[in-house]
Amino acid sequence: MQPANRMKVFGEGVFARLAAMKKEKLAAGESIIDLSIGAPNIPPPAHVMEVMSREVLKPENYLYAISDTTELRQAVAAWYARRYEVKLDPAAEICSLLGSQDGLGHIALSLLDEGDTMLVPDPCYPVFADGPKLAGVRLVYMPMKRENKYLIDFAAIDEEDARKAKFMLVSYPNNPTAATAPLAWYEDLIKFAKKYDIAVLHDNAYSELVFDGVTCGSFLAIPGAKDVGIEFNSLSKTYGLAGARIGFCLGKAEIVKYLATLKSNIDYGMFLPIQKAAIAAITGDQSCVATTRAAYEERRDVLVKRFAEAGWKMDTPAGSMFAWAPIPAKYAAMDNGSENFVIDMLNKSGVLVTPGSAFGPSGEGFVRMALVQNSDALQTAANRLKQSGLFA
Repeated sequence: MQPANRMKVFGEGVFARLAAMKKEKLAAGESIIDLSIGAPNIPPPAHVMEVMSREVLKPENYLYAISDTTELRQAVAAWYARRYEVKLDPAAEICSLLGSQDGLGHIALSLLDEGDTMLVPDPCYPVFADGPKLAGVRLVYMPMKRENKYLIDFAAIDEEDARKAKFMLVSYPNNPTAATAPLAWYEDLIKFAKKYDIAVLHDNAYSELVFDGVTCGSFLAIPGAKDVGIEFNSLSKTYGLAGARIGFCLGKAEIVKYLATLKSNIDYGMFLPIQKAAIAAITGDQSCVATTRAAYEERRDVLVKRFAEAGWKMDTPAGSMFAWAPIPAKYAAMDNGSENFVIDMLNKSGVLVTPGSAFGPSGEGFVRMALVQNSDALQTAANRLKQSGLFA
């Protein structure tokens, strides 16, 4: 049997390939320090796990949820009002996601027809482009360049593409580049969207992972944002709930409704104990947020400093849980240099990272590293890299 034509645009996912490489090395008895996948290793706060544990023992919670409980919607609205100073209608401007990936994979299906044009960042987290590909959408990449601090330059977008575009996706703090965006950039984003009548999705999964005393808000807090778009937020990294799959779509009621309607036809809602855990996370003691941020900032500092001592210099990440680093010049001169470098680094040091090419055309020449190991493991990784000869 042949697959559907839409599957022809998909190869094996990069993280599946990296996992296979890691498995082979581990089977051979080698020690691997895995910085490839952004899977947080900081657990949820105790009070959140206690709520989850209690709720899973209630037989009535094993019915289909069907939709979000009123309690969850109200808690999310209160969270956004308190944390981001954004007022949301719980009944119309909020719907849950089974993790942001759920929304990112399906949003284009709810807004665009086959052949429609969508603007996506380059480089970008893979599902930013893969979800629209599933919908048969024409992608136009918006390059994020190092010399421009990885901010999308709206003036560089082709006028015809801007007029054709119906939807655009942006994300800061950014995965994979770890860049943040100033208020003025968001104001320009809203002006651009209104000028060309483009709906906007802002992915705000890393708003709590911003370092050096800087704080990050919400796209929706900027005047005019809810006129043009929505925001996704996630509890995966902030509260250590990645495996529970908790995310939210918030903002312009019309767009939220489209996505909620689509989801009502393909899933039965979030497991009720998980809804209870989400409520506990966003309404309970928030000291865990600062603790988690401090842990990632410490890891960032160790990685940047110790890797530089090993001969690998990179920009200091402003936010997110990632570092975005240029590969050595000899690899940058090769075809598929990023993948070749990743393979050589794994073979020579036992350190596994993700090739930048996995994140789009502009990712070639870089690799992404996830801050998912403690400081001791990062120091060990730096020692191995120093001995590897890769940066000689």
